[in-house]
Amino acid sequence: MNRIVFLLLAFCLPLAAVRAQVYTSTDPLAHTFSIVARDAATGELAVAVQSHWFSVGTSVSWAEAGVGAVATQSFTNKSFGPRGLALLKSGKTAQQALDELLRADEGREVRQVAIVDNQGRVATHTGAKCIDMAGQVQGAQFSVQANMMLTSTVPAAMAKAYEANARLPLAERVLAALEAAQAAGGDIRGRQSAALLVVAAKPGAGVWADRLIDLRVDDADVPLKELARLLRLHRAYEHMNAGDLAVEKNDVPGAIREYEAAEKMFPQNLEMKYWHAISLAEKKQISAAIKLLGPIFRADPNWRTLTQRLPKVGLLTVSPAELQQILAAK
Repeated sequence: MNRIVFLLLAFCLPLAAVRAQVYTSTDPLAHTFSIVARDAATGELAVAVQSHWFSVGTSVSWAEAGVGAVATQSFTNKSFGPRGLALLKSGKTAQQALDELLRADEGREVRQVAIVDNQGRVATHTGAKCIDMAGQVQGAQFSVQANMMLTSTVPAAMAKAYEANARLPLAERVLAALEAAQAAGGDIRGRQSAALLVVAAKPGAGVWADRLIDLRVDDADVPLKELARLLRLHRAYEHMNAGDLAVEKNDVPGAIREYEAAEKMFPQNLEMKYWHAISLAEKKQISAAIKLLGPIFRADPNWRTLTQRLPKVGLLTVSPAELQQILAAK
């Protein structure tokens, strides 16, 4: 029996309705829990999700800087993401955009959709044929929604966690909502993938700058744990990037501060230690640099080879004698 048809029959959905309006090859079965939110202080927009479905972030989560965020789930209509953002960009409110998306959708009763616009207005739809437990909760500039949950308490738990963590940056705050959903029972089928997308309050140079955080866990035993690790790593690399920028500006003390901050977050990461050491060498703290570089060179000799190449491009401006000292680190 076709796997999709079997799943639908198992949940007692009328087969004729299924064929007519529920599932197509472009509408994946992303039953899930999610949150869309706008940070009132920064204007940043976010959408985050977890599901027992492979690569849920490719289907559910959509956002554009200065425009809004969309979560489209249950029997997912992926077009609701880009189309919803286009409607917001044309000047429609979150509710107006949602109404227009649903108006022409014959499968609206099996859809679950949430939208937040750039003013923090939210709109949510949970179709009457979304699989229990299904529900939604709206709050100040956010909406949480879930379907096929183990318990009916998931949306309320998500909203409570989001509101209780107002002091956190938006990414960490929406992650807290996802963790609360899992703690309340989560997806009745279990868990497999998760995603977190945060965009800027206003469009900038381009999508590469507008997407502040874009993380996906496509397949994992404990996807939220991995998503949290990736978010911490992202924060650490923000310090690394700031350190690189300081190096470009010849601000060696500033670079050292940033590299140290990153290293404290992930002390086993060789690259973070390495650039910290190179910055020390640039500041003529050769002994301190050698102390850090010795274990790095022992762990992976390629870092020693890389060090030999840095003077040519001006990233290590030491004397030939100092360079030999550094390369001899053990």
